[in-house]
Amino acid sequence: MTSDNETRPVVSARAVRVAFGAVTALDGVDLDIRPGEALGLVGHNGAGKSTIVNVINGGLTPHQGSLAYGNAEATGGGVSAARAGGVRCVFQELSLCPNLTVAENIRLMHQGLNGAGWRRQALSLIRAKLAEIFPGNRVNCAATVAELPITERQMVEIAINFLSVTEAPRLVILDEPTSSLDAALAEQLMAHVRRYVAGGGSVLLISHILGEILSTSTRIVVMKDGKVVANRPVSGFTVKSLVEAMGSVVKEKVRSGARDLSKAELAVAMPVAKGASAAFCARKGEIIGLAGLGGHGQTDMLLSLFRNRASNWLPKRPQEVAFVAGDRSLNGTFPLWSILRNLSIGDLGALSRLATIGRGEETALGSAWKARMAIRTPDMANPILSLSGGNQQKVLFARALSTPASIVLMDDPMRGVDIGTKQDVYGIIRSEAEAGRTFIWYSTEMDEICLCDRVYVFRDGVIVAELSGDDISEERVLAASFQGEAA
Repeated sequence: MTSDNETRPVVSARAVRVAFGAVTALDGVDLDIRPGEALGLVGHNGAGKSTIVNVINGGLTPHQGSLAYGNAEATGGGVSAARAGGVRCVFQELSLCPNLTVAENIRLMHQGLNGAGWRRQALSLIRAKLAEIFPGNRVNCAATVAELPITERQMVEIAINFLSVTEAPRLVILDEPTSSLDAALAEQLMAHVRRYVAGGGSVLLISHILGEILSTSTRIVVMKDGKVVANRPVSGFTVKSLVEAMGSVVKEKVRSGARDLSKAELAVAMPVAKGASAAFCARKGEIIGLAGLGGHGQTDMLLSLFRNRASNWLPKRPQEVAFVAGDRSLNGTFPLWSILRNLSIGDLGALSRLATIGRGEETALGSAWKARMAIRTPDMANPILSLSGGNQQKVLFARALSTPASIVLMDDPMRGVDIGTKQDVYGIIRSEAEAGRTFIWYSTEMDEICLCDRVYVFRDGVIVAELSGDDISEERVLAASFQGEAA
């Protein structure tokens, strides 16, 4: 016989409405999450996904409507009521304290850890949970969070939220949980989610990688403009119907015709590194992909190129290189500035006259790129943190592409960006490359790697394979990643 607790929703939202000034973020949303289900939540940036997450986790109080955790209605309880209801949340913008150790971060979230041996207990718990979710990981759990690369920070935050100390979580919210994970780690996490749900737990999964949603969810909810526009079992969706429900048109993936750029001018040339199988080079107009398992030297390569090409003192005119950061909160945005200032700082030289910024030119620049990148805001003077994570990433793209830089370095820049915008940005990148701009692009998504003209696969900090044209495939990249040679 099934008990009431096994069928009653873990979280139930009714007619929830949230507005920020003139912007309605949620417009009468109904949402139930039941035990033993993985609910996939999709929609374009600004559709309301992050807002409903913040309502469920207690960070926002609905202006209208009601929220209940199991049998208890949340009446102004906020985060404490959500925690008491068994809700845990892995945020898209990671929330660990960088100056604290992993164990200390666990103690902040799990007050049940106490006594003289709490550090030892915390380390034992997190190592076991990391091994359960990510078998074979090498995370140094004794380190401070700031010492960990972003991939490992994301792994730790995920593991902390699945931990059971005094009580097990009932609902784990995963907001773009694989945005910093490579394909192998992402699949390990999705496999764990499926096991957790099969054991009676609940997961709210937000991802712009639709393959993860379709392979892991039991039910999918689609949001658009603050409303739920579709809600049905995963069997009722295909990639095409899911994209169309979000309000985009599926564009057929067609590799551009092979371009012979072997005689084009070299934009970047580096000698063969010790232990590498090939030298790195990029020609004018090429899109170069950096692939391989996360943390194997791709970001280090980009940073090295940027340091060598950018001025350490007075900025060069015109600038030679621009950088699109993937970890926007750490390396990308200026959180106290407006959207416009975050965009225009990329090329202040072109906007200034006698050390004074031309406000008209700056406003025109912002308006043009707001339209081109479809940045969802009523006013570019609003704070950058008023935007969803994906829209913040669009601003970073606009900052780089609005400059005259001939080389654009991109460090996994599509984290948290919706599929419609991705398709538009891919088109912009291709057109800019055909006009002569060089792109060097690290990505954890194989669909993006396959858009490149040539790909260098990294392992243990060096290039172990070079692929081009039709040889660029997931099978060849994975073979090189694990064996150090192309299949």
